[in-house]
Amino acid sequence: MSPALHRHTVGFPVANVDAFKRSLRAWAQQYPVALYLDSNQAQARPLCSRETLSPQPYWRQSRWECLLAVGEAEALCAEAGSAFGRLRHFLDSRPDWLFGFLCYDLKNEVERLFSRHPRRFAFPDLYFFRPQIVVAIRAGSSSPPDAFVEVHSLSRLPKDFAEEIAHCDASSNEAAAVDVRLKPRMSSSEYFNAVSALQEHIAAGDVYEVNLCQEFYAEGGHLPVLSVFERLNQRAQAPFSALLRRHDHYLLCASPERFLAKRGRQLFSQPIKGTRRRLPDAAADARLREALLHSEKERAENAMIVDLVRNDLARHCLPGSVTVEELFGIYTFPTVHQMISTISGRLAPDEHPVTALRDAFPMGSMTGAPKIRAMQLIDQYECCRRELYSGAVGYFSPTGDFDFNVVIRSILYRADIGYLSCSVGSAIVYDSNPKEEYEECLVKLEAMKKSVETLQGQ
Repeated sequence: MSPALHRHTVGFPVANVDAFKRSLRAWAQQYPVALYLDSNQAQARPLCSRETLSPQPYWRQSRWECLLAVGEAEALCAEAGSAFGRLRHFLDSRPDWLFGFLCYDLKNEVERLFSRHPRRFAFPDLYFFRPQIVVAIRAGSSSPPDAFVEVHSLSRLPKDFAEEIAHCDASSNEAAAVDVRLKPRMSSSEYFNAVSALQEHIAAGDVYEVNLCQEFYAEGGHLPVLSVFERLNQRAQAPFSALLRRHDHYLLCASPERFLAKRGRQLFSQPIKGTRRRLPDAAADARLREALLHSEKERAENAMIVDLVRNDLARHCLPGSVTVEELFGIYTFPTVHQMISTISGRLAPDEHPVTALRDAFPMGSMTGAPKIRAMQLIDQYECCRRELYSGAVGYFSPTGDFDFNVVIRSILYRADIGYLSCSVGSAIVYDSNPKEEYEECLVKLEAMKKSVETLQGQ
């Protein structure tokens, strides 16, 4: 392995992390390649009420409050076929920060699969870049929260960037007018027919569970990306949020779900299966949360994915080290209640982290069980190619740790042609009610829909 790259580093405290983040997001807009990752102070404030559950919050392993990578010093673009092998070589060549994404269609490399739908976005299947500048925030616990910021630079002195960020005008974050109306790619009747067809496959024993997704889209419009992200992020306050720009292609992500992370030799995955909307009435909201906790259907769906993740991790972890740390945890976010489980394992000494990442991909929560057959049926019954949706966005640190989310609750946008896409889905099992599954999709769509459809005149 080559020696790590040397970065110039400066650190300094900031009195208000929220204000600094707003300036940071505005400052990053000048770069054609940028990735912003935000945990939205998940470690500093309770997002949930968990009296009946274990006291360990599911985001407990997050090291950073926020990370920003800008500028493309070096980059790897790869299509399915040899992408993970090239990523391994790129990672090992010069240890440093790497930021990027994995598209869902890498399934065609992991397994003998194909994708029949055309691409609407021009994202490569795999993309990672070594940034010119990394800004890392560790948050405190005061109110408003303070923070310690580190700026790591390959080029100019980092204190110069720190001064630029501090003096950046964040007024561009304010909402701009937009006229976007989402429409479904799949009609409700087509969705119901797809659910019924999948249930026939389940009854025949082909598969136990399939995550069926559908797209809502708009064409020919202009999206004020930063304004929409500010609204989406404020609504969802999700612990795995991301704002990605790669030239004219954008991802605005409010994900509550972690795909896979590595700390030292420890791997952990935290799949979500089970969703209920939030209600304004506190008593009714509490009843919904309690119903989710005790739902046999949601528990069965969650348990199937937990078993799938256990098997994925066991392929490269030490025998006996794979553990279900929390089963059926109920977490409350500003817009939804979620059922989340945590599975961990210790990576074997002779196993490479990229190999473990590859063999857990795509995540079971977005495919189904058994995974290969579920992915075949997904391609058969969905109406469009998933691309970056239900893929993963994240980073590798200079020490070899990594953290990747699941790309859900997201807006994909092509500024060059004005195309906007929001996909949502739910797990289909034998006793699924098609109308309830469709309603779950609409619940998941709500934060994105309001973020792009309520800016006009505000």
